[in-house]
Parts: sequence; structure tokens; C-alpha cells
Amino acid sequence: MEKDVFFMKRALDLAKMGRGRTSPNPMVGAVVVKDGEIVGEGYHRKAGDPHAEVIALTTAGERARGAELYVNLEPCCHFGRTPPCTDAIIKAGVKRVVAAMTDPNPMVAGKGVKRLKDAGIEVDVGVMEEEARKLNEVFIKYITTKKPFVVAKIAQSIDGKIALASGESRWITGEPARVKAHELRSWYDAVMVGIGTVLADDPLLTCRLPGKKKNPVRIVVDSNARMPLNARMLECKNGQVILATTEKADSKKVRLLQEKGVEVIKTDAMDGRVNLCKLLEILGCMEITSILVEGGSTLTSSLIKEGLVDKLLIFLAPLVIGGDGIDSVNELYIDEMSRAVRFKFNSVELIGKDILLEAYPD
Repeated sequence: MEKDVFFMKRALDLAKMGRGRTSPNPMVGAVVVKDGEIVGEGYHRKAGDPHAEVIALTTAGERARGAELYVNLEPCCHFGRTPPCTDAIIKAGVKRVVAAMTDPNPMVAGKGVKRLKDAGIEVDVGVMEEEARKLNEVFIKYITTKKPFVVAKIAQSIDGKIALASGESRWITGEPARVKAHELRSWYDAVMVGIGTVLADDPLLTCRLPGKKKNPVRIVVDSNARMPLNARMLECKNGQVILATTEKADSKKVRLLQEKGVEVIKTDAMDGRVNLCKLLEILGCMEITSILVEGGSTLTSSLIKEGLVDKLLIFLAPLVIGGDGIDSVNELYIDEMSRAVRFKFNSVELIGKDILLEAYPD
């Protein structure tokens, strides 16, 4: 119904207000409607805080009795960090619940809907489901696989170069695109780079947007522990630093990095490099639900080759660098066109003078 779409859009807009702060929980917004009027609304602010439904029902008070509740995710029916939302909905006397999608969490997965229906509440599921699944794509991947959602971000020229032959890469994209990149850092749990990027650029990898206090966990993939002890990200104490390395790394160097506050994860070596599949499993166990990969080309290529990229974000700048520049993706050793790694474009956005392409594995 047109009415259901209207109020679900509001629930989705509310849910987005928690972006970057709810992990490992999903983003959820809720709207209480009585006689066609919104009488209560809320969104989940961070893990451990009240859920969106509870906030909306509390705001509505007695007006929630006989009202409709719109929420972008099936209400939970289990005790986690907070009590079940289904109990609060039933107690409030809501007559109808409209959910955009069922909860992919195996602990819920339709049980919340059943609990509400058993209590005599009318339940409809599927209003704006596609938009709801897109919003919580990180949560869906993590809760069903216990592995983080991996986003590979590439800033490149029209001809696919990320730097000059000298390694110079500042700046391929314009200021608006760089601001967007910092916004992305505030959305995802962690940002990951290869040691080549650290040695070439000495990045901080922090989120430097006004008013944004959350910094991502910073992960460096460095099979030989070559990270300099005076790297800028080690001097910046605002955020955790993880070094992903292998057993072949020098133990003395590893110990010195640990003394600087670096958390070290060791995996077995795959062709002399960090085992990325194993690394993602370990990071998932640490409740890191999403990773923004910012380079360089070797790390991005390895993730693509192993099928570990869930989304590509390509900032395409209107300039040409030429054949002697550094490619955004290096050798994948593909010998037939039918074996090329294929993606499908989902959206195109103009950001300043640059274009942002969003693509998913096809």
C-alpha cells in the first residue's frame, strides 16, 4: 500500500541516522502511526542502547495502543544486550506491525514474526525489502557468515591508474571525493591497507570529518613486519592498529611493534603472503563486521582474485596518467575472457568533478 511505503521510508531514513555506530548490530528505525499520524519514532543509536522499536513505543506512550508499527527489520524475540522487542510491542498493545524484511540472524529469522502473530498482532513483511537489505548489507553478511563485509575502494584515473610511475598519487581525485572517503571511514568498522601503501604514503587512516569522533580500526597487511616503528598511525593513539603478518616475520620487530600498542595477528603464509581468508575469519571473531580496503593494488588484487570483495567503490577522476602509471589492479593471471572477474554496476554518482561507481560481484 502507498501508506505503508510512505511510513517505511521514514523508518529507513531514521535507521540511517545510526550508520557507523551500531556494529555489530543492524541499523534499525521504527515509526509508530495512529490514525495516519506519526505519534512516536526512534532509531538504534549503538550496540547496548535501546532498540528502535522500544524508543518509538516509549515516545508514543499510551498512543501506541491500537497503533501500527513500521520497522525496517523484523523485531527481535531473544535476549541479547537488551530484552526482546516483541515483548515490548505486545505489551504496548500495537495492533499491526509492518517490517521491511525478516531478520537474517538465525536466533530470530521469522521467530519474531511468529511471536507477534501468536499474540494476535497483524504482521506484514516485505515493504521496501530491497532497500532494507541494501541498507543492512553489512549486517546480513556478518550475521550469516561471521565474516566481515569487504568493500574495496579505488581512486583511479580514467585509464585505470592509481599513481604515477614514481608512486606519486596525491591527488588523483578532488576535495569532494576525499571528503566522501573520510565519510566512508566513519561508516565501516575497519580500514585496511597493504604495507606498500604505508611505506609509500605513511597514512594516518583516521576519519577527519568535523564532528565525527569514531575512527575505524586500522589494519595493515604486512607479511614480513616491515612497518616502520615511527609510522604516523602508530603515533596517533586515536584508534586501534592491527598488524596482519605471518610466522616468517622477525620476532624482535613484532615485539617492538606490540610495545607500541599494535595488536598482531599471525596467519600461515600463502605463497609467502598473509592468508587473507584466515585473516577475515579472525577479524570476524573480533566482531569486526566491515572493512574498507584502501589499497594498494597488490592487496586489492589478492582480495579480488580470492573472491573476498563484497563491493567495489571506484572513484573515477577525469584525468589520464598513461601506460607507465601504476595500475589499480595488477596481475590476476586470467588467460580467457570467460574467466574474467565480473561485477555489476549498482549506482553512479557525481561527486565534485569525479564519478563514484558502486559495483557488486556478478
